[in-house]
Amino acid sequence: MIDSRLVVMHVVFNFNVGGLENGIVNLINHMDEAHFRHIVVALTSCEPGFCRRVTRDDVEFISLLKPPGHGIKLYPRLYRLFSDLRPAIVHTRNLAALEAVVPARAAGVPVRIHGEHGWDLSDPGGVRLKYKLVRRVYRPFVSHYVALSGQIERYLRRSVGVPEARIARICNGVDVQRFTPVVGMRGMLEDSPFNVTGLIVIGTVGRLQPVKDQSNLVRAFALLMQRAPNEARRLRLMIVGDGPMRPQIEAEIAHFGLGDRVWLAGERKDIPDVIRAMDVFVLPSRAEGISNTILEAMACGVPVVATEVGGNAELVDHGCTGGLAPPNNSEALAAILERYVKDADLRAKHGLAARERIEANFSIEHMVNSYQDLYMQQLRLAGVESRAGLVARGA
Repeated sequence: MIDSRLVVMHVVFNFNVGGLENGIVNLINHMDEAHFRHIVVALTSCEPGFCRRVTRDDVEFISLLKPPGHGIKLYPRLYRLFSDLRPAIVHTRNLAALEAVVPARAAGVPVRIHGEHGWDLSDPGGVRLKYKLVRRVYRPFVSHYVALSGQIERYLRRSVGVPEARIARICNGVDVQRFTPVVGMRGMLEDSPFNVTGLIVIGTVGRLQPVKDQSNLVRAFALLMQRAPNEARRLRLMIVGDGPMRPQIEAEIAHFGLGDRVWLAGERKDIPDVIRAMDVFVLPSRAEGISNTILEAMACGVPVVATEVGGNAELVDHGCTGGLAPPNNSEALAAILERYVKDADLRAKHGLAARERIEANFSIEHMVNSYQDLYMQQLRLAGVESRAGLVARGA
């Protein structure tokens, strides 16, 4: 029996733990199975453990094991891949995967969508001329763009020269059934050293890499201990995630003598329970697109303190659902945290407002419907519907 569903091929640099990749998982898991079949292609590798987060059993994962350097050496292989599998849509994400649109167009892929999710530490504000020029070079090969924040949408228009009509703004969504608030006091987490009533737990979730800047949070926590002496004995810091910056973060913790107050929890899969075990969630990044972890914390009814970078200000309503601080500014971060650790009522009030904001604007259903509508719109413009009908009849 011929599978008449249209193939969407998601091309990323690496398919492993990360906000961008988690967004793909959510999209695949919740999109209508009757219309689309999905293939995930990683220019480097698809990590098996992470792939298991995809709950559908009809998804194929392909690792191309790309060596360092420009991906032009992969063009013949990508061309054959696109030609053999005949995706109706190739959806690349971020600059590291953008080059795949060239062999996709050469292979006759009718719809080539490129998503910009944010920048890394090599270009945190999207200001480097080199990367602007690279995006301009690839612009003719992209059918349509997706910007995850207003800042990225403006960047695409002003710096890359993408017409407004070729940009769709689609924010990430969060599963409000999975990420729910705990009733009453802070939740308790399996194997946590902080399962003691009366503690005030500040936490963060993210890969330990420079752009996430967890060291900034450690420094802010040390300052907070001084700014809030009456609460200091109850303060704890939970850092969830793993990555190359772990030794530096451990050194910062040792430098400030915080060993008994900070828990480096490593990578965990029980993220909803992790967040519910926090009183305040912090995202101290130097650059962001639209952060999944901010959305998840808000959905769990936890106030969020974040740096004012990327799309963070579009998620966190300063003074209503959390607070915003300048990046790489431990003093400012500590000052905002001080308000929350000294006022339990404020934590509860802002946590409730955060949950209400998520339910109204950032549900996963809204995100999935937006992508599905975009896919169908672009397919109609490319005249793919009639081709799909031929395939369905076995032609």
